[in-house]
Amino acid sequence: MSTTTTVTIIGAGQAGLAMSRRLTERSIDHVLLERGEAANSWRTERWDSLRLLTPNWMSRLPGYRYQGAEPDGYMTAAEVVGFLDGYRSTFDPDIRTHTTVRSVRTTPDGYGVDTDQGVFHSRAVVVATGACSTPRIPGLAAELPSSIRQIAPIHYRNPNEIDDGRVLVVGASASGAQIADELQRAGRDVTLAVGDHVRLPRTYRGMDIHWWMETIGRLDDRYTEMEDIVRARRLPSLQLVGSPDKRTLDLNALHRAGVQLVGRFAGIAGSTAQFSGSFANQCAAADLKLGRLLDDIDEYATRHGLDAELIAPDRPTATTVPTADTTLDLGVITTVIWATGFRPDYPWLEPHLLDAKGAIRHDGGVMDQPGLYVLGLPFTRRRKSSFLDGVGPDATELAVHLAGHLDATAPSRASAS
Repeated sequence: MSTTTTVTIIGAGQAGLAMSRRLTERSIDHVLLERGEAANSWRTERWDSLRLLTPNWMSRLPGYRYQGAEPDGYMTAAEVVGFLDGYRSTFDPDIRTHTTVRSVRTTPDGYGVDTDQGVFHSRAVVVATGACSTPRIPGLAAELPSSIRQIAPIHYRNPNEIDDGRVLVVGASASGAQIADELQRAGRDVTLAVGDHVRLPRTYRGMDIHWWMETIGRLDDRYTEMEDIVRARRLPSLQLVGSPDKRTLDLNALHRAGVQLVGRFAGIAGSTAQFSGSFANQCAAADLKLGRLLDDIDEYATRHGLDAELIAPDRPTATTVPTADTTLDLGVITTVIWATGFRPDYPWLEPHLLDAKGAIRHDGGVMDQPGLYVLGLPFTRRRKSSFLDGVGPDATELAVHLAGHLDATAPSRASAS
């Protein structure tokens, strides 16, 4: 089967839908290809208790926003699915579900996207598969005894599915911290291996930290303003939880709850797991960056005359670094959860479009080859690019560029030249 359209969008999550809406507004015909159902990752690859890190009022897409009764709450994964289903119903895009992309190749008229449901020919392609599809599992995972169960957060659902015995959670960003917290609350023995992390309070001076990040303009920092955009795009996710009680989830809270904190998982020697001795330095670095952000917030509040309306600065205490063990007997561990982030995975793109680490090469979402675009990755065009609230502005700008590309390469112009 062969289908011809003007634009092919790969992925029907929030990024793909946002681009679809902008193309629909421009009367540019297109089709979305989705490996499962629409919003598939939210439906099938999230644990039961997961909630958005951003408050509901930040759930905004082109022409659509949260209208519920809890603007300051945090949506569950099921509620995000409902939100995206509601968004989709407002403009009824053409989504081809259960369609797996095999390759994207150049053709005389643009591109051919080969799938298990046939080939889709188009003049432009938008990659909107997101950044959270393939877990990044360190090579030392292969050295663990076969008796230890190993899973990634996309396969974790709840504590009842985890075997009895100590759980080693590797990675202390959003997923690792939340899962370690949930397991500890369920009565499990948990060790959390901590590497680089971004520490934030849930609220500061009575306002959600994301309210502050938006208000001071931090979320709209542009990729062109970064001294090292490659590093900025690889920063770990925020150490936050979107709980109804708005509690702060940091290493201090986890330590008080009984989670054993250790340094970065560095290696295995015989039957012993080894952890880095740089734990204190990593905590100090995270505290330093947090202090700088809160300095910026306080300075903004004073400059704009907000101090009288806000509670006094209530800064979190410095991370209390316990005397961390640098080894752990693997015999006591029954499960390892690799909360170590995600890696690029684009086997269907031509190699010259990727960098040495397999990531898509692009300039603000415009890929190196004319007519190819990417949307929904961390810091694509701004700091919030990978947020539900960030794909809309990026889609708006990229749709303008894409429309310009279509105009410039229109068959009538080509023949006239």
